[in-house]
Amino acid sequence: MAIYATLMDIIDSYTGLSPAAFFTIAALMVAVYKMVCGMFVDSEEFNKSSSSSNSTSNHIHTPTVYEPVQLGDVTEQELKAYDGSDPNKPLLMAIKGQIYDVSSSRIFYGPGGPYAKFAGRDASRALALLSFDPKDLTGNLDGLGESELEVLQDWEYKFMEKYVKVGKLVSEQIRAEENAEEAQKHEVNGDS
Repeated sequence: MAIYATLMDIIDSYTGLSPAAFFTIAALMVAVYKMVCGMFVDSEEFNKSSSSSNSTSNHIHTPTVYEPVQLGDVTEQELKAYDGSDPNKPLLMAIKGQIYDVSSSRIFYGPGGPYAKFAGRDASRALALLSFDPKDLTGNLDGLGESELEVLQDWEYKFMEKYVKVGKLVSEQIRAEENAEEAQKHEVNGDS
């Protein structure tokens, strides 16, 4: 009993909290830590656990995981086709014009996932502002402050480390010019 009383006095003197408040806060901190850590599951670990659960329940359908395919230059309109609505296509999103295959994190970026709005588009502004507002789901970085650009840079480093870069965004105008040049080459060469 003396140890218990001593411990309670120590908690009160060091923290200024009642023992009940101290242990409540400690329990909440552990719960939040576990929840946040659970949001960042390693994709290989997730795939292992989902494949083992599939063997016990056959009614759950997981999308087929494909090797990333290099797309090259893609317009924003073309990128929209990779938003996860077609389970046979890879799940892609762009940061600062660089397109990454996020298919391995379909649970987060796929339909119904917490970041599903980011798929199939350049979500640079939303990531920099830590925003889910539809008006921020764009690659436009105008008006962002230095701290927001640093946040975006951290996101970009995480994506470079975790996902395969499969292409880059080009404007519709550049794509139209490339198509015109290609058509002109075919005309000059007599191709049909």
